[in-house]
Amino acid sequence: MTKDHGPSIKDDETYEALREDGASKEKAARIANAKASDDQSPSEKGGKAKPYEEWTRDELYKRAQELDIEGRSDMNKDELIGALRDH
Repeated sequence: MTKDHGPSIKDDETYEALREDGASKEKAARIANAKASDDQSPSEKGGKAKPYEEWTRDELYKRAQELDIEGRSDMNKDELIGALRDH
């Protein structure tokens, strides 16, 4: 039986499956809530953003700052890309 994770998680079943697959709580919540929304389709390829490899180091750093990734100041471009993808 699926546990109720409270009002902040809109799709408990998807959340639990993602957590079992190793997703962080934050990532699992984002995906589960997006799947539960009629306005979003997280399983469809979408995004208009260019790949991280085409971003400048400053753009990557700014995004890492928005996501509060620790150690970002000491990271080079490749390390920032890895950290952003792992987040």
